Amino acid sequence: MRHSLLILLLLSSTILSAQVKPVVKDSYSPATSAIIREKVGEKLQASYNNRILAQDIDKLIDPFTRHDEHSCWQGEFWGKWFTSAVLAYRYHPTPELKQKLDNAVKGLIATQTKEGYIGNYAPESRLMAWDIWGRKYVMLGLIAYYDITSEKTSLNAAVKEADFLIRELNEKQTPIVKLGNHRGMAASSVLEPITQLYVRTGNKKYLDFAEEIVRQWEDKSIDGPQLISKSDLPVGERFPKPEKSWYGWEQGQKAYEMMSCYEGLTELHRLTGKPLYREAAEKTWQSILDTEINIAGSGAAMEAWFGGKALQAIPINHFQETCVTATWIKFSQQLLRLTGEAKYADAIEIAFYNALLGAMRPDGSDWAKYTPLSGQRLEGSEQCGMGLNCCNASGPRGLFTIPHTAVMASEKGAAVNFYIDGVYELKTPGGNAVVIEQQTDYPLSGEIAISVKLKKPEQFSLAIRIPGWSEKSTVRVNGEPVEGGVPGKYLTISRTWKENDKISISLDMRAKVHSTGEKPVYKAITRGPVVLTRDERLNGPGLEAILAPISDKEGYIEVTPKKSNNPDIWMIFSARFMPESYTETGASPVEVELCDYASAGNTMTDYPFFNVWLPQLYDPRY
Repeated sequence: MRHSLLILLLLSSTILSAQVKPVVKDSYSPATSAIIREKVGEKLQASYNNRILAQDIDKLIDPFTRHDEHSCWQGEFWGKWFTSAVLAYRYHPTPELKQKLDNAVKGLIATQTKEGYIGNYAPESRLMAWDIWGRKYVMLGLIAYYDITSEKTSLNAAVKEADFLIRELNEKQTPIVKLGNHRGMAASSVLEPITQLYVRTGNKKYLDFAEEIVRQWEDKSIDGPQLISKSDLPVGERFPKPEKSWYGWEQGQKAYEMMSCYEGLTELHRLTGKPLYREAAEKTWQSILDTEINIAGSGAAMEAWFGGKALQAIPINHFQETCVTATWIKFSQQLLRLTGEAKYADAIEIAFYNALLGAMRPDGSDWAKYTPLSGQRLEGSEQCGMGLNCCNASGPRGLFTIPHTAVMASEKGAAVNFYIDGVYELKTPGGNAVVIEQQTDYPLSGEIAISVKLKKPEQFSLAIRIPGWSEKSTVRVNGEPVEGGVPGKYLTISRTWKENDKISISLDMRAKVHSTGEKPVYKAITRGPVVLTRDERLNGPGLEAILAPISDKEGYIEVTPKKSNNPDIWMIFSARFMPESYTETGASPVEVELCDYASAGNTMTDYPFFNVWLPQLYDPRY
């Protein structure tokens, strides 16, 4: 085993004034500002008020003052909440939240030891279990604070934390992939803040440490997670099932930790330009989409990949953890920024409207730990004596990625990724301010009106995402049709844009029937990006009834929107189904109500049952 490189990493802890420019430029960059309105705006505000601002920060800081932990993960909660809060502050900067961020950083830094350690583990257990994972979240939070304030105190604290980690690893001559859980993926996901420190300090030792982490991943002599060489394999089949502890070191399919490592690898690709890093991240993302992501846009059971896409219609234990959903969105956001490919935006959108919003309590105060496709949305238990669990902290991290990525800037102009009613400001290639305003009730309908506002005319390109599910789409500029829209691609409109140019978009919102399984077959319905779901609060036969959706030859089913009188239900539709019959002449169709998946079973007071996949009668004749 080679550890000499770690010695080189200790040469300097001085923050350099230079900042490092990435070798690889992103295709898209976030909007300068965003104001989100209507339903999505309400969801953001609910989380802002009742989860972000409501958090007791002293409770998050307390474990860092005691240094008495040996196995739990209290160290992650401060950083998860804090990075969520910074995203929320970027979206909606208020003095109240700024004061909370200031106090949270000041309180945390006060716990830093002379060695540089900010963590909750006892000295004899440091580097073990979830210690490095917790330090990762500390660094991510401190760096995020530096980014919004330019306050060097927080950056210096992150530097000291990183330097102490490097020094410990060197002194103990211990590969990082042999530490902690899940074949070192939890510990080595520290790659992400380490790359960020290199960008913000210019100190090459952090780049060297990042490369050393990746080298250890592939070192078969220390049995690392092989996140590059195994990127051609389905993520649920990379390692044997663990013989001892499902949540111990042997578990190499742990979904959240694996994607966290690939987020860091994507950042390292930006800094080095090494195509192998990008290829590994892209192949793994595609494997997750193809083999794991279910109809609601997320996946994993017992928090691990397991080939779940093919099994999604059956009852599954601890299905679709919210930490996985949020990290899938964040990983997809990384690749959307990097590549500008529409498939990543498609995946984000489906996860956002279904799995993510479905995990959030209607008032934004709580998040479900697991969100099944049938059954109930139940509260998760608290963890580590913290008064919350990992998913309460993770949910907003996915939610608040959306505002500044709905519309993004590019070298050639701008891209409309998500159709969300609101006002988005960004810079044109000429350096001028442009405002793109969307007026829409999407995804209730597929009608979007976009206004372009800029002080003087300018030539640039505006890329409009045509969702992969929209088979028939129309786009017009100032009333004139624009041809060439392809499902799952961007339609790029290049012209000289002027004040109040209008774009109108009409998307194909026909409801589609999907099938999975063989014996039995199950069917489910989507409308646009939204999964339609049976809920026991709605009209129709009991959830146990066998119902066959009545669709046309192309698999589309007619659905009729209905007004919702329940504040907890966003969308209601009715559709015709054929019920089970025991007569030779068959039964007559019945009207059945369905709602959006995010609303199904999701209330403030009780836990109604719901069902996405509907079992179909087995017929031996076919």
